[in-house]
Amino acid sequence: MEQPRPSPPPTLSAQEWEHLLDDFSSPPPRRDRWLHLPLLDLALSSLPRRDLPSHLKPLLLSLIDDHLLPPPTSSLPLLLSSLLSLPPDHSLRDHLLLTVASAFASALSAPLASPGEEAPPLAGLVDALLAAANRPNHATDRAARALACDALRALDEALPGLLADVLGHAYALASAERSPAAQSYILLLASAARGVVRLGRLGSSASILAVSGPPTPFSVPAHLLSSSPHASTPARPSEQNVREIRKVLALIMERPQVLTPAAAMEVAAVVAEVSSAVLKWAPAIAAQVKVQFGGMVYSSSPLLLHSLLMLFVQFPGAFGADDERKMARRLALAACEAHRPLLVRLLALHWLLGSERFRDSVPGLTRWFYPGMFDPLALKAKKLDCLGFAAASVGGDKVGGGVYGQQTTELIDDGLVSVSAFRWLPAWSTETGVAFRALHMVLVGAAPHSTNDTGGSGAGELLNSTTFHHFQAMLVDMASEHRSLVPVIADFINRLLACTPHRWVGEQLLRTIDESLLPRLEPGYQLASYYPLFEKIAQNEAVPQLRLIELLTKQMVSLAKTHDPDTELKSWSQGSKVVGICRIMLKHHHSSHIFLPLSHLLVRTIESFPDLEIRDHARICLRMLSCIPGKKLRNLMEIGEQPTPSHPGSMFDVPSPHHSQDSNSMPSLASYIHLERVVPLVVKQSWALTLPNFSVQSRASGNILSIQDVTATPPEQEKPPQPTIERIGYTQEALRVMDSRGAETLEILRRHFSCIPDYLHSSGLKIKIHCTFRFDSEPFNTAWGSDSAVSCPEGEDELPALYAVTITFSSSAQFGKVPSCHVPFLLGEPPSSGVDIVPVDNCHQEESSYRASVLIELEPREPSPGLIDVDIAANTENCQVVSGSLQPITVGIEDMFLNASLPPDTPKDGIDEYYQDLLHALWEACNSSSNTGHETFPLSGGKGLAAISGTRSVKLLEVTPKVLIGAVERYLAPFVVSVAGNSLITILRGNGVIKNVVWEESDSNGTVGADALVPYSMENNLQLQHIDDDEIGIGLARYAHISKRDMGVVRVLIFLPPRYHLLFLMEVGYSSTLVRIRTDHWPCLAYVDEYLEALL
Repeated sequence: MEQPRPSPPPTLSAQEWEHLLDDFSSPPPRRDRWLHLPLLDLALSSLPRRDLPSHLKPLLLSLIDDHLLPPPTSSLPLLLSSLLSLPPDHSLRDHLLLTVASAFASALSAPLASPGEEAPPLAGLVDALLAAANRPNHATDRAARALACDALRALDEALPGLLADVLGHAYALASAERSPAAQSYILLLASAARGVVRLGRLGSSASILAVSGPPTPFSVPAHLLSSSPHASTPARPSEQNVREIRKVLALIMERPQVLTPAAAMEVAAVVAEVSSAVLKWAPAIAAQVKVQFGGMVYSSSPLLLHSLLMLFVQFPGAFGADDERKMARRLALAACEAHRPLLVRLLALHWLLGSERFRDSVPGLTRWFYPGMFDPLALKAKKLDCLGFAAASVGGDKVGGGVYGQQTTELIDDGLVSVSAFRWLPAWSTETGVAFRALHMVLVGAAPHSTNDTGGSGAGELLNSTTFHHFQAMLVDMASEHRSLVPVIADFINRLLACTPHRWVGEQLLRTIDESLLPRLEPGYQLASYYPLFEKIAQNEAVPQLRLIELLTKQMVSLAKTHDPDTELKSWSQGSKVVGICRIMLKHHHSSHIFLPLSHLLVRTIESFPDLEIRDHARICLRMLSCIPGKKLRNLMEIGEQPTPSHPGSMFDVPSPHHSQDSNSMPSLASYIHLERVVPLVVKQSWALTLPNFSVQSRASGNILSIQDVTATPPEQEKPPQPTIERIGYTQEALRVMDSRGAETLEILRRHFSCIPDYLHSSGLKIKIHCTFRFDSEPFNTAWGSDSAVSCPEGEDELPALYAVTITFSSSAQFGKVPSCHVPFLLGEPPSSGVDIVPVDNCHQEESSYRASVLIELEPREPSPGLIDVDIAANTENCQVVSGSLQPITVGIEDMFLNASLPPDTPKDGIDEYYQDLLHALWEACNSSSNTGHETFPLSGGKGLAAISGTRSVKLLEVTPKVLIGAVERYLAPFVVSVAGNSLITILRGNGVIKNVVWEESDSNGTVGADALVPYSMENNLQLQHIDDDEIGIGLARYAHISKRDMGVVRVLIFLPPRYHLLFLMEVGYSSTLVRIRTDHWPCLAYVDEYLEALL
C-alpha cells in the first residue's frame, strides 16, 4: 500500500529560501525539487516574519512576479489579505501592491469564470485601490495614489468596463488633482471613458457621469458576472451623454503638457477612439483635437510624432495641406538629425513613405534625402528609396527636353555618390546591394504594378523617358568598366524578368546590352566575367542572338590560339561555359533562327578547340541542332534540367531510363524498324563457300597452294635481321633465266603490291556498304504505348522519335571487327495514305527526317560473301529503352569490287596506261605456266610478303552486244581498263559512260580467241580440247587483233581485298560474248559465274 506523503513544513528557513532562490535562478531541472511545495502561500506567509532577513523579502516578491504568476484563483483571497495586512507605511507595500494587481490581472478574464469565488476578492482589491486614490490631493503620499491609479488602470485593461460605473468619481478626482500625480488620474479617466464607449453606454438615458454615493464599497459590474452578448450595433448616443463625454475629453486634452511622451501617446490613442464614436454628432471635436495636439509637430520625441500621425490618420478632415507639408518636412528633418538614434531616423523615413498623405510632398524635400557621408548604411538605403521615389515622380519627360528629365538623372547620379564604393567593392558587398536596390526603386516607381494582368502602367512613357535612357547608358558603362558588377547586373535584370509587369523592362535592358555592350567587348580570358549576362541574353527569345554568337565564335578562336599547358584548366572551364550558352540557345530559341551562325560556332569548336571534352560536347550540340526538330529538341533539352547548371560535366546528364517493356508480348523489332541497303545486290547471295582447314603436312609435294600469304618470321637476336620466306608445297628448283619482258612484269607487280597494306600487321583495305535506317510510326506507337498517330508531314512534332540509336554489327564471316554506328535522332515514317507514288528503282533515296544514312565499314580477310547480324539500342521520348535484333545485311561478291591502288608517283595522265600494264602483268602472273609463280612481293609496311598463284576460267554469255554493253556500263564501268575493236569503241565512246580507259583502235584482221582455253566460232559448236600450258600464253599477244565477225574486246581489272584480283577479258561478238577469267584467288570463281549471269 502506498505511503501517504508527509505534510509540507509550515515555513521555510532563511537558508532554505536562499537555496530555493538560487535554484530558480538556474536552469529548470534544479527547480523540480521545490515544485511540490505551495510556494505562493509560503512566500506570502513569510513576508510579515521578523526572523527572515529583510534582504530576502523583496526577492520573494520578485520570485512571485517572475515564476508564480498567474496564480490559481483559490490564492486570490490570500494575496488580497497579505496586501491589506501590511501597514500603509511598510517598505514592501508598493511592491506588494504591484504584485497583487499583476496577479489579479493575469488570473482573471471577462466574464469571470466563477463569479462566486472570484468577484469578492476582486471587489475587495478595487475597494482598497479606490480608497487609496480618493485621498486629498494635498496629501504627501501622492506617489501611493498614483500607484493606485495605475493599478486600477491595469485591472480595467484586463477586465474591460470594470470602472465604467465609477467614471463620475474618476472625472471628479482627475479634475481636482493638481499634483504631479495628475497624469495617473488622467490616464485612469481615459481608460474608464474608453470602457464606457466600448460597452455602448452612451446610448442609455442614464448619465455616464452620475454619482450616487462614495466610490466604496465597490461592486463588480454585471457584464463581468454573466456572458450575455452585447448589441452588435451601438445605439445612438443621447445628447446628455454626448455633452458629458465631450466634458471628459476636454478634461483629458486640457493639459497635454503634464503628460510624458508615453502617456501622451496612450492618451492620443484613447482620444482617437472615443472621439470617433461621437464625431458624427459632435464634429467640433476634430478641431479641438487639432488645437490641443497640433503643437506636437515641433516636438523632438518620436512618440509624440507618432501620436500626431495617428491623429492625422484618424481625423483626415481636421488637418489641411499646410499641416501635411509641415509634418512631412518635420519627418524629413528628423531623419537628418544625426544625434537621434538610428531607429528613430529610419522610422521617420518609413512614416514619410508609408503614408499616402505625405507622398505628394516627397519630391519637394529631395535636398533633405541626400545621404550624408557618415550616415549608417541602412539610413543611406532608406534615403535612396526616397530619392528613387522622387525621381520616379518627376521623371515623366520624353527624350529631348524637359527640366524634370535632367533633374531625375541628377537625382540618380548624386544619390549614388554616397554608395559609390560599390563600383570597386566585391559584388556581394552591402553597398552594391543598396545601390542596385535604389535603381530598382526608380524603375518600379516609374512603372508601378497594376491591378490587372496587362502589365505595368506607364510602360511606353518609361521607355521613351530621359530617365530610362540614362539608366541604360549607366548600366552599359558599369558593365564595361567594372567586370565585378556583371553578376549583380545579371541578377538585377533577372529580377525584372521574373516580374510579369516589368518583364518588358528587363527585355529592353537585354537588348541594350546586346546592341551597346557586346560591340565593346574583346575576346580573351577576361570575357568570362560577362558569361552571366550572355546566359540571360541566350535565355530570352526577344533578343537577337547573332551578335552574341559572333562574339562567342571569336572567343573560341582566341582560346584555341592562346592555349598552352599553363592555361589548360582555364581553357576547359571557359570552353565549357561557352558550350553551355549554346545549349541554352538550343533550348530557348527556334533552331531555324540560329541554325547557320550557331552551327558555324560549333563547327569551329569541333575543328580547332584543343580540349577533347569540349569538342565532344560541341559535337553533341551540333548533332542535335542539325537532326532534331525544334519542339522535340526543346523538350529533350528540358529532360533532367537543373535550374542553374553548376558544372560542365553535368551538361548533358539525363535521368535514368525506364525499363523496357516485355519483349515476349511485343512484335519483333524487325517488323517495324528497318536497316536496308541503298544499292541492292545484283546477286541475292544465299550461300557461301567454306573451305576446310587443311594442314601443311597433308599436302603432297608439288601441289600449288591456292591461297598463300608469305610472311617474314621475326629475326632472332643472334642473327642479322633479314626476311625468311616460308614456302609451302614447292620443291627445290634450279635458278631461272628471265627475259626483259618478264623482268618488266615483275617490276609492275612489285610496284603494285607495295601499295597494298599488310592486313596481318596493320589495318587492311576497307569496303563500305551504304544503308538507310528507318522505322514505321504506327507499329512503333502500338508497341511502345504512344497514342500519337499523324498521317501528314506537317505533324512532325507528333510523330514518335528515337534518340541516341546505337547500331552494332557482328558476323561469322571473315570481315574483321565491324565498327558500330550511331544515329542521334530519327523521326518515324508517317503512315502512307495508300496512293503514294513509290519509285521502282530506290537505289538512291534521299536522306530525310524519316531516314538516316548508315555506313557499314568492313575489313575483309577473304573476298567472300556473308551475312552481318544487326542489333540496335535506342531511347524513346519517355526514356524507355528499345533494344533487339534487326534483319541481317547481306554482303555480296560485288561489294568486294574495288579499284586497284595507285602508286603515289603515278602521273595523272598516265593512270589509264598504268592500269593497262597492271592488267597485262596480272594476266601473265595468273597463268599457271608463268615464270612469276614462284616470286614473292613485299606488301606496304615491309613485314608481309605475298605470292601469286593464279587460275583461269571461261564463261559464255549468249546475249546481244546491246544487252552486254548496258550491263558493263551499269555495273563494271569503274573497273574497265581498256577497250579494243573499232565498232565497240565507237559505241562505248558515244555512250559516254566509260571514260579514262585505253582505246585500242586497230585495223588487223586476226582471229579473236584462237588461243582461248575454249575456242569459240559462230559457225562451229562449242568444243573442249586439251591445250598445254605453254600454248595458252601464246595467244595473249594477239588479243588486240579483232575479227571482222566480232566487235571487240573489253578488259576489266577488279581488286578484291585484302590483296587479290579478278580479271575479265570479254570478247564481244554479235550474238554472244566469251568472258575469259583469271584470278589469284580461286574460291571467288564459285561466285563469279552466278554474278555474270545476274548482270544480264
